Amino acid sequence: MKKDIILSTKGIGKYFYEPVKFKAIDDISFEAYKGEFLTLVGKSGCGKSTLLYCLSTMDTAYEGQLYIGNELITGKKTDELAAIRNRSIGFVFQFHYLLPEFSCLKNVMIPAQKLGKYSYAEIEERAYQKLEALGLKDQALKPASKLSGGQQQRVSIARALINDPDIIMGDEPTGNLDSKNTAIVFDIFKQIAHEYGQTIIAVTHDTDFAKASDRTIELADGKIISHDLKFE
Repeated sequence: MKKDIILSTKGIGKYFYEPVKFKAIDDISFEAYKGEFLTLVGKSGCGKSTLLYCLSTMDTAYEGQLYIGNELITGKKTDELAAIRNRSIGFVFQFHYLLPEFSCLKNVMIPAQKLGKYSYAEIEERAYQKLEALGLKDQALKPASKLSGGQQQRVSIARALINDPDIIMGDEPTGNLDSKNTAIVFDIFKQIAHEYGQTIIAVTHDTDFAKASDRTIELADGKIISHDLKFE
């Protein structure tokens, strides 16, 4: 069955200039598909996090072209990119970046309030639904600082999901978690991709996490050196 392309790159390259000029990523071309759980792997310094930030539209100083769906993203203005990110991309980082004094519910609501598509009551209801799906509805009104690390990361996933984005991008999303919570996050990502048709693109050092994903792309010295084409 042919899969819909949700993100694609053509010849993405990125230079850094300190301490000397060098090419951090070099001629990266690949496609990610709707409902795919894709991991980016490689040794530290290989360029995978640099690539992710180009894909996320937060870094625009690159060569080549980035498409989300059929839309060319490269060259768009800052405000246009911010709108695309808020509508189409959810983010999960190694550190959860929750506002500690805010309740879990209010943390999850923030991206939807920025989007401005729903009323406050609708946003609150959506936030409760996302927390319930992640087994945290009973923690909704607690300050984020009162939760365990694994629970906080699940709240950050709920926040990433609030606007129903096409793509969830993760930068070492299990890097601060123990094996039990890593397994929980993996199962959540798998469900997001396979049951809800959203695409996961995650940078990881965890080989077990990567091997169990639908496909891995391995980088070395800024280049793609292998595709694990398990996803069909």
